[in-house]
Amino acid sequence: MPRKSPAKPAEDVVARALEVASGAALVLDAELRVVLATPQATELLGVDIPPNVPAPKLLCGDNEKRPVAEALAEGRSVQAILPQRGPGRRLVRVRSLPVTLETSHARVGTLLLLEDAGESFEEGEVLFQGMWTQDPAMKAMFRVLERVAGDDVTVLVRGETGSGKELVAAAIHALSGRRKGPFRAINCAALPSHLLESELFGHARGAFTGAVRDTPGHVQLAHRGTLFLDEVAELPLELQAKLLRVVETRTVIPVGAREPVPVDVRFVSATHRALRKEVEAGRFRADLMYRLRVIPVFIPSLRERPDDIPLLVEKFMAERNETSRRKVERVAPAAMTILRRYSWPGNVRELKNVLAYAYAMGDGPTLAPADLPPELVDPKLSGAELVSPSPASEAHSENPEARRILEVLGRTGGNRQRAAQILGMSRVTLWRRMRELGLAEQA
Repeated sequence: MPRKSPAKPAEDVVARALEVASGAALVLDAELRVVLATPQATELLGVDIPPNVPAPKLLCGDNEKRPVAEALAEGRSVQAILPQRGPGRRLVRVRSLPVTLETSHARVGTLLLLEDAGESFEEGEVLFQGMWTQDPAMKAMFRVLERVAGDDVTVLVRGETGSGKELVAAAIHALSGRRKGPFRAINCAALPSHLLESELFGHARGAFTGAVRDTPGHVQLAHRGTLFLDEVAELPLELQAKLLRVVETRTVIPVGAREPVPVDVRFVSATHRALRKEVEAGRFRADLMYRLRVIPVFIPSLRERPDDIPLLVEKFMAERNETSRRKVERVAPAAMTILRRYSWPGNVRELKNVLAYAYAMGDGPTLAPADLPPELVDPKLSGAELVSPSPASEAHSENPEARRILEVLGRTGGNRQRAAQILGMSRVTLWRRMRELGLAEQA
């Protein structure tokens, strides 16, 4: 059992009261230091929680991938699953709530709510519903999908273009009680509004020129199954009102019809945009957002999991070797370096397309740098960025701490205060470590 931090009597009363109200919880000050921890939080994290420990350091340790730490440092909301810091193979779900002043609404602290998220996936590569990974963040997402699929709730998938949002939606359907029913998918950005309305909700005979019969839309065709609304943020406002009525009443009125048709559908939506920002900009209805965003699921981008690139390359090559005129047996180390350093704005879809290009443009059993698209070999041709952005990263690539500091400084645009918060240390400590590692002149 991990040792509990000593607490003053008054603090102990507050911690116990907070535990009664919220369970496992951490209270952070404006500098992201832990000022109060409930006993359940100490037990759940599996490590001692000393006074004033930086929360990013406590939650993320020395991990190079620190999206939770970055979100906290930037003041963004956090909802994530992390591996337990102590011994064992448990996962911990973390959710943040801002603590603000009533008058100015200025953020003065943060409340972190913690809960047990079950056991972690096994080490090594995992195939989950058609998705290959060896990355802990992806495995944590798989655990979330397993948990939410069985509950017939509405899910919103957030992920960049090409990250596999439809695969995630299909996984939710396949793991749910609706798996024997239909899975329908429609891209809300692919059709003009007048066609999209008919595709979604169907139309009655005579509703418009050419409507010679009653035609069901995707909502009706997904009856007793799952409807996947891709790029839902692109849905026109007038159709958002109609979709809201469908979600609320579980009935649909086709274009040109008068009577509602009952439907039994689970909605899974996806977007690469933040719906809250779309609501603030007046482009998306707040009431519909709350209906669709019951369970949010976040897909890590490919650049956040570079160790998955060799694994995905191997799998895609095996598939392509079955159908292509060219049979590739290996990837030249220089070519793999290029693939790992590229930022992949198009994510897994772009990687798959790059390999299709390489197979077509090259010959022989070895995939060489010359086989790759020019914009990967020379990013200036497309304005793309490398994951390793500077010679300093190369010079210090053998030192994990130096590499981590340079990467975080790159993400914060050189802002040492925010980088220090992400790394879980003070600004003075960061500056001292940079000098000791020979990085002071590089940033």
